Amino acid sequence: MAVYTHVSAERIARLLGSYDVGTLVSAKGIAEGVENSNYLVETTENRFILTLYEKRVDAADLPFFLELLDHLAERGQPVPPAIADRSGRQIQTVEGRPACLIAFLPGVSPGEPTPAQAAATGAALGELHKALTDFDGQRPNTMTLPNWHSLAAECGGHLDDIAPGLGALVIEELAFLDANWPADLPRSAIHADLFPDNVLMLGNHVTGIIDFYFACTDIRAYDLAITHGAWCFADDGAGFDAELSESLIEGYQSAHPLLPEEARAMPVLSRGAALRFLLTRAWDWLNTPADALVTRKDPIAFRRRLEFYRAADPEIFLP
Repeated sequence: MAVYTHVSAERIARLLGSYDVGTLVSAKGIAEGVENSNYLVETTENRFILTLYEKRVDAADLPFFLELLDHLAERGQPVPPAIADRSGRQIQTVEGRPACLIAFLPGVSPGEPTPAQAAATGAALGELHKALTDFDGQRPNTMTLPNWHSLAAECGGHLDDIAPGLGALVIEELAFLDANWPADLPRSAIHADLFPDNVLMLGNHVTGIIDFYFACTDIRAYDLAITHGAWCFADDGAGFDAELSESLIEGYQSAHPLLPEEARAMPVLSRGAALRFLLTRAWDWLNTPADALVTRKDPIAFRRRLEFYRAADPEIFLP
């Protein structure tokens, strides 16, 4: 469910009147996604996405996100910049929500990624990181190690209500990461949420990287670690696909080779990425009402990933 705020066709037509994008032909709510309200808007000239930013996106962060997208688009990256109206404004207010009209990108998200698609995504992430070397914008990551401690504390003893032993696992992993999290690796703006549903493809070609609303400034290689956990396992986290892993990392290395110190840190970064999603999913699991329209995502899928990374041979991260 991804339409939390209803917007009438008449309201969308009035909004389009302030742009040079043609007149409204159709508008339809988009079911994918969980963070914002999205409408596919077709005009007499083109297609666009109208996004209304709901409570999880801080309006104060929107200038950073939009500056990031503009920077990447100017460098030929397959990202969807926000369209400016005739007065030059990208951010509007629609039904009391901050909103943007965003360029439409063709393609579909892979439901069952192939090695070729993983390689293309790794290369696209590497190209993205290259394009960000001269980006000066800064946004702190609000989901770092101290935040994981806070989430674990908020979940408290209820973690074991999700699965026996989960609380002890989280405490043990936090202690490990406190002692081993790298402090001196290269940092840059990162996507921080590059799951398959945030990549659009036509065949084996990446046509779009979307949903930058967790983008922030953090360890660059951590972005690859997040992507590795998102792409190289079955949805339930039970099955690791070594071929997808090798293809993803080779693709990334072909575009933006890891430094030796980044490669050495990948096992720890991957454990941190798995714990980050375990904890955010656990918090949502415990705090989302059973009758809510949003489907809760199973935190145990990332417990399985975490347990894999804890036992994995570091060689899996070598091309």
